[in-house]
Parts: sequence; structure tokens; C-alpha cells
Amino acid sequence: MNTKPELKDDLTSIDPSSAESFIAEKRIGERIKRLRLKKSMGLVELGRHTGLSASFLSQLETGRVVPTLRNLARVAMVFSKDLSYFFETEPHTLFRVHKKRERVRLPQTGVDDPTYYFESLGYMVPDRQLDPYYAEFVPLKKMTDVRPHVHPGYEFLYLLEGELEIRHSDKVYTLESGDGVYFDASTPHAYRCLGKSSAIAIIVTMHQQASSQPAMNLRPMGTAIGTRPAPTPLNAKTSVAQGSTVKAGPVALRAISSDQNAE
Repeated sequence: MNTKPELKDDLTSIDPSSAESFIAEKRIGERIKRLRLKKSMGLVELGRHTGLSASFLSQLETGRVVPTLRNLARVAMVFSKDLSYFFETEPHTLFRVHKKRERVRLPQTGVDDPTYYFESLGYMVPDRQLDPYYAEFVPLKKMTDVRPHVHPGYEFLYLLEGELEIRHSDKVYTLESGDGVYFDASTPHAYRCLGKSSAIAIIVTMHQQASSQPAMNLRPMGTAIGTRPAPTPLNAKTSVAQGSTVKAGPVALRAISSDQNAE
């Protein structure tokens, strides 16, 4: 009498709670939300692309529902990702500390008598989307010319100490300690320290896609501040109160920080 050999089941039995835990660890919903926000896309817009409702996508992002492979594939295709993207081990969260003693103080380039010095606060961060700087604008001689410059993207400046004059296009603004400005850096802009002591500022330049703004060379342009007819000065705080946009800008520092990164 022939008897068939008994097959042993080598498969591991998985209980539902373990499966739920495995899915939760992958944080699929959080990954979808990061992709969506990176593209500045709303839930309704993502729904139009995927054929899924905004309410379902919201529950998916918050982990209240588990996606099927079919639905996950729809989302992946919108962002040109493979399905494996949602299951791969995530890289470590970016975190970099820049000690003061490790920073390098660099002078303004292309001039014999620098009008400012700066230190990159983000040179150790790869593929960064913004560049932060510690900048010192030194008191100038009366005849010193300060030339405007331009570069793609946007800038933010917060004045920590001193008094700083900023020209943005054909207007001039005066900033005092505690003032901050956010502006379009593709417009010619320049700075001048007004006090007898240095003006200290934190500057952040934010990168911008070339398609959103015309490409501009990181070079001085226009007539020097010291040689142009002086426009009517405006105080930054007064301008804000009147509803106008206060504009100001730092120097083109990004190219120098890339040299530091290479070192």
C-alpha cells in the first residue's frame, strides 16, 4: 500500500496584530504625505490623479486605513516612485550641528576692501534646500561704493545688532536690531552698515527652481549705491505699517559655501 509522504509546513503563521505592526513601522502614510507636500499638492488634487477620494487619502496618511497594493501603486505612479519606496528602510533623519569653533570666517569676494564677512551655518549639510549664514557688515568709509547683486531664489535677513541700510531695486530701507525681511533675490539689492559699529545679521537664502525665476548670474550689477542719486529713505517698520512690502537682501554667498563643502 502506497502512502504519500506527509509534507511539513515550513511557513510561519502570522497573526493579524503582527501584520498591522509591520505596516505601521513602514509609516506608509507619512511617506505619502511627505511626497504630496513636497510637490505642494493638496488631497483633492492627489485624488484627481489617483482616482481615490480625498477622505480616503487623508485616512491613509494618518494610518487609519491600510492601502491595497493597487491603491499604493496609483500613488507611487503619481510621484514616479516604485512600490519598493514605501517599504525600504528610511534613511536617518537629517541632523547637523555646526560648532562656532568649526566655522570659517570668510570676507566678501572680488573686492580689495570687504564690506562684510560671513560664516556658513549649513556647509556640512548635503543637498540642502536653503543656506543659512552669520554675517557681519562692517562700518564703511564715506566714499566706499557698494554694488547691487542678484541671484535666483529668495532671502530672509534678521538683524541681530546695529543698523543696516538695504537697497532693493530703486528703494532704500533702514533696518534696526530686531527687524527682519523676506524678499525676492532676483531683484538687484545691496547693503550698507550705517552705524559706527558692525551690523550683525542672520541670513538665509532659499533655493528656487530655474523655471520659476529667470536665471541670474551671481555677480555685481548696476550702479554703486554711493554714486546714484539717493532715493527717499523709508523705515522698514513704517513701510510694513503702510502695507507695502519691505525688501532687503544679503550678499551672494552660496557659491562660497559650496567651496567649503568641497573641503
